[in-house]
Amino acid sequence: MRVILGWRGLAEDERGASIAIGNFDGVHRGHQEVIAAARRAADTLQVPLAAAVLDPHPRRWFQPEAPPFRLTSDAQRARALAALGVERLHVLPFEAEMAAMSDEDFARSVLAGGLGARHVAAGFDFTFGRGRSGDGDLLKAYGARLGFGVSVVGEVADAEGLKLSSTSVRLALEAGRPEQAAAVLSRPFAIEGEVVHGDKRGRELGFPTANVRLGDYLRPRFGVYATRTRLPDGRVLPGVSSLGVRPMFETPEPLLEVWLFDFDGDLYGRTIETELVAFLRPEARFDSLEALKEAVGRDAVVARRLLGVPEQQPLC
Repeated sequence: MRVILGWRGLAEDERGASIAIGNFDGVHRGHQEVIAAARRAADTLQVPLAAAVLDPHPRRWFQPEAPPFRLTSDAQRARALAALGVERLHVLPFEAEMAAMSDEDFARSVLAGGLGARHVAAGFDFTFGRGRSGDGDLLKAYGARLGFGVSVVGEVADAEGLKLSSTSVRLALEAGRPEQAAAVLSRPFAIEGEVVHGDKRGRELGFPTANVRLGDYLRPRFGVYATRTRLPDGRVLPGVSSLGVRPMFETPEPLLEVWLFDFDGDLYGRTIETELVAFLRPEARFDSLEALKEAVGRDAVVARRLLGVPEQQPLC
């Protein structure tokens, strides 16, 4: 997938696509319907399939002190879009100029002028322009006037009535229901980041951990999870992970501490991606280190069972 920064002065081979537009944080099943609408138009028009996202997320621009809320990193989002067949990713800088644009300016200057869009697909709740004044109906009107087609995808729910939205994912994660989040996302929620040095306490207790800062990711419910982790070499290893501030050994910031079963290697400075598969228990303060070790041992037994990993099976 080709990543194209900005919307001004693009070459002709960077313009003229069928574009799915939105923040696409999570690239969940609702977002996938928007991508599918853009794909149908791309096939009909015989033009490339593209996605357009704003950077930074408008919420971060307008509310710089807002708590972390992202469901995917930029790299994760790009991979998820590429897996759906998106050929171009337009990253549109969201700064003072764009924040001040009217809805008509955005449609005329960015979509029609800069990107040369042949078709634009958006979700039912997509808004654009200063004060979020533009909606799907206005987008269709501008498209008819400026020469691009428009598809607006309605609200999507699955057969069980589960609303397919980023809000649904966030609520599920905050409640400690990663399985429900995965049902909306079509894959487990995963935290990707560089392994950093910790206090080595896990190694001293017999379960060495790879520690990852959470950055701008949403904070799921703090506690212990059964997890799967993708290593830089492509291996996916099961484990048990603590997410939070460790009540017995408080950390200055929340961390994801990943214990990979049957693994012995150096991951410091490497990037790993850890999927939250199942919530095991909340964080807890124990009376002694021995009680903590026993609890982690029980966590490992449950996690192995949930992940389908035999107790003694060598994994590397």
